[in-house]
This record gives sequence, C-alpha cells and structure tokens, in this order.
Amino acid sequence: MQHILFDLDGTLSDPMVGICSAVQHALRHFGIEVADIRTLTPFIGPPLEQSFRELYGLAPSQMAEAHQAYNEYYLAQGMYENVPYDGMADLLARLRQAGKHLYVATSKPEPLARRILEHFGLIDYFDFVGGDTPDWQRSAKEQVIRHVLASCPALDPAQAAMVGDRRYDIIGAHANGLAAIGVLYGYGSRAELTDAGTDCIVEDLAELERVICGESIDDSHRATQSFLL
Repeated sequence: MQHILFDLDGTLSDPMVGICSAVQHALRHFGIEVADIRTLTPFIGPPLEQSFRELYGLAPSQMAEAHQAYNEYYLAQGMYENVPYDGMADLLARLRQAGKHLYVATSKPEPLARRILEHFGLIDYFDFVGGDTPDWQRSAKEQVIRHVLASCPALDPAQAAMVGDRRYDIIGAHANGLAAIGVLYGYGSRAELTDAGTDCIVEDLAELERVICGESIDDSHRATQSFLL
C-alpha cells in the first residue's frame, strides 16, 4: 500500500465535544433538548444531513436551517474542540518517511477540514485533502473518495487503502476499488465494521502502522480473524 486515505472525525482526531455540542445547539433551535451530548455520538461519521433526518426526523426543507444552526456553534467554537489522537502526528510523520502518500477523505466541507488540519499542525503530512462541497453536494463518503481519486491522478486504487472508523468509510472505499481498514479506537463498533465488509480491523495506532508498513491486507486479515468473526 503506497497510498493511504484517512477519514478525519474518529480516525485522525476525536471530535466528540465539538460535533456533539454543535448538534445539541442545532437541535435546540428546533425545540429538541438533549441533556447529555454523549448520546449524540452517532452523528460522528455520517453526513450531517443524513443523521438529522434519520435520528431526529428533520425534513429536507429544514436542512439548510439545521446546517446554519450547527455552524453557529461549530465554526465559532466546536472545530477547536477537535483533539488529534495521541501519537497521530508521529504516526503520520513515520508513514511519510516510509514513502507513503497520505490523503484525507472526509464528509466535512473541504475548506473546513483544511482549517482544522492547519489548526492542529497536521495538514503538511497530506498530499491532498478531500471533502464535501460548501453546499453539501458531495457528502457521501463514496463521492468524496471518488473526488480524491479524480484530483490525484497518480493515486492508484490497487495500491491504496482507506482508513476509517465507520461503515461509511468501508462502503465508500470498496465502491471505489480500495481496500478498507477499520479502526476500533474511533466511534464505530467491531460489529459495524465487520458487517460492512472491512478487509482488516485494527485496535490502535501501533497495529495500524504495522498493517500499512509491514503486513499486506490479506495477511493482516488472516491475523485478525478471531475478532472479525
């Protein structure tokens, strides 16, 4: 694997406080009170519009208003409550030193993802940062990965893997011909990743590095059969 795509929320960083507080603020705008923001962690990973619709029944006509209310909190405060996972910068540096090409594929709007990575000093590790459009026309992970591939002609899907913590990352990777590595330190469960058909599951950054730099996807899959079943 020479090309590694990373999800942002739940994979590169822990966004729980910022995202869930922004969702709480948006729901309050519609008269919905959520006392414990930890109950809103299902919002981490999927496109925001999908979660508002599926989890709280908001109508399509309410989405622009929901995004605006969400951004009132997130752009002012929530984006800075995003915390890179311990050791992430060191891992990215070692992968670059090993000759790997790194990319970001996130359902966040692309300009916002770049601002977050710049704020935490991570952006220089990546060849390209791909995300949604500002008007939410590319929110599905399958679409984002396709955008990254189209923007980076040297990125060969046959030599690439997508790293993510939710089923959307796995499904989007396979739809574009990439291998998929599921991580358990984020917000997706082992069952979710397994059911989505991930090629490999890792528990922490050390195991993720071994898979990317040492074992092949197939070898790692065999080595982790016990927790894939």
